Amino acid sequence: MTPGNLFIISAPSGAGKTSLVKALLQTGIDLRLSVSYTTRPARPDEVDGRDYHFVSLEGFRRRQRQGEFLESAEVYGNFYGTSQKWIAQTMSAGHDILLEIDSQGAAQVRQAFPGSIGIFVLPPSPEALQARLTGRGQDSPEAIRRRLAAAREEMVHAREYDYVIINMKLDMALQDLACIVRAERLKAAGQLDRHRDLMARFGIESVI
Repeated sequence: MTPGNLFIISAPSGAGKTSLVKALLQTGIDLRLSVSYTTRPARPDEVDGRDYHFVSLEGFRRRQRQGEFLESAEVYGNFYGTSQKWIAQTMSAGHDILLEIDSQGAAQVRQAFPGSIGIFVLPPSPEALQARLTGRGQDSPEAIRRRLAAAREEMVHAREYDYVIINMKLDMALQDLACIVRAERLKAAGQLDRHRDLMARFGIESVI
């Protein structure tokens, strides 16, 4: 069986990455979203196991010591980690995965999976980013200043990715993201491996 693709999507806080990922999954594009472990408290609209696996710091550290995480990072005082076992099993079963992480975690994942596809989402302007962060109504002015500074540091890593999407309008950014996923699925090596039976019907036994 042809292994699935691993798509990594990163963005600074406020760029609209989470909304973009949610919109993509609602199109029925058949992607498995990796659900990270985190020590941060759940927000009112979040569900354990759907949005994150919410665990205690002690539980997170135990999993970390046992080597369960493909990558892990500390962000704003909270810890996040990706299940190595789930990623490997899901890809081996031929499913494509979408992994939503920051650039620090993405660098760790690329070391383990050099063939992963990196996608970075940028806001259209500094003003738009500040407006989005302020519009959330979740952070103090000081927290917003910290997030803006962190956003600039995160955006420096955009050049390390395979694709960059400017999230000016959600529907346009969604089209761009869907195009990337489809294009990667149509690459010759994977397509010909998946469709060996078709090639055999044309009398072509080995195509790669």
